Amino acid sequence: MNEDGHVSNSSRGLLAAGLAAAVVGATGAVWTLNASAAETPEAEIPASTTAVAAEDPALVPPAPVPPALLPWGERPHKLKLGKPGASSAALAAAGADAAAADTSGSRVPVPGFAPKGRTGKRVLKSMRTTLVPPAPPGSAKAAEDRVVKFHYADGRQVAEADGSWANLPVHRPKLAGDDYHTLVELAVQSADEKQKVEVGWHIDRSVNGDDDPHLFVFYWKDDKPTCYNACGFTPYEKASIAPGATLPFIEPLPGEPPVGVPKRFGIQHSGGAWWVAYDSEWIGFFPDRNWDGKYTKAGLIQWFGEVASPRSRPCSQMGNGLPANDIYAARVGSISLTNGPDVKVTFPQRPNPDYTKELVPPSERTFRYGGPGSKAADCS
Repeated sequence: MNEDGHVSNSSRGLLAAGLAAAVVGATGAVWTLNASAAETPEAEIPASTTAVAAEDPALVPPAPVPPALLPWGERPHKLKLGKPGASSAALAAAGADAAAADTSGSRVPVPGFAPKGRTGKRVLKSMRTTLVPPAPPGSAKAAEDRVVKFHYADGRQVAEADGSWANLPVHRPKLAGDDYHTLVELAVQSADEKQKVEVGWHIDRSVNGDDDPHLFVFYWKDDKPTCYNACGFTPYEKASIAPGATLPFIEPLPGEPPVGVPKRFGIQHSGGAWWVAYDSEWIGFFPDRNWDGKYTKAGLIQWFGEVASPRSRPCSQMGNGLPANDIYAARVGSISLTNGPDVKVTFPQRPNPDYTKELVPPSERTFRYGGPGSKAADCS
């Protein structure tokens, strides 16, 4: 082993349009930062940097240029693309790295508001939302509970660095009908944890309209969340894909372990922006102006799995559904820091009966994570 259904395409467009409208009109949502924190109003979604308004074009700053090498030291080269709208299984069968999630092949990401957790010294344990996750075809109606609880299997390192990268093999964990998402990501944040850039893959019907894994990006400003894939993010003009792209997944044969599709994800600060990399390309950046130029160095880096659910014991899988003590469990592998110290992943003391994490000895750069979710009778 390396160390390291669907909603129709036409429905995806309607779903995205509805989500965008919900972002503009939503008020009164509550974010609970920890068990004793005061509740504060949801942050207003900032405009995408792809539509910067300026009366004088000379006032628009020049577009940042990405580093010559990807975070893992290779020169960028084009991804192998599948047909727009193809499923994860079809992409894997074609040997493709990704595909646009819609049949138009558009590379312009659409803002998608959906609950998003955050872990660190101060953990986002729950939030209120007006969004109800769409149930998968043929399942019961989604739950009406609007309190979303976040569940993590997380590793972290306090360190000053320009970014991080890791191998996050792509899986297709089961997302229960009343849950919001299941994901894995790397997150680079400021020392005070108020500014943050994230990249990873997730299964989230509210954002993507299906049960396949998709590439996502997200950022936080002044401790407040924004939205998936478009808020504050500028797609790189030379990129083959944009956030929201469908990623490949290979269904294991009966009796075979679910090894996933190895893919690298990275974040690196360079030239006035936080650049995001996937597999063999830079896909875009979050410019420093998102944070008024005050966030240019990482102080805490994290790598983690996350499940968002109205339940205290979610039914969804994390990773590939196997607990971390299984040698075939999902992995976060080859963890590296860019212009930082040696990697030494540590785990916060947050025992979770459904989702676990465990270092792979003797490495301090790889850990297993995940789990099957609750075994409650109503999870069947």
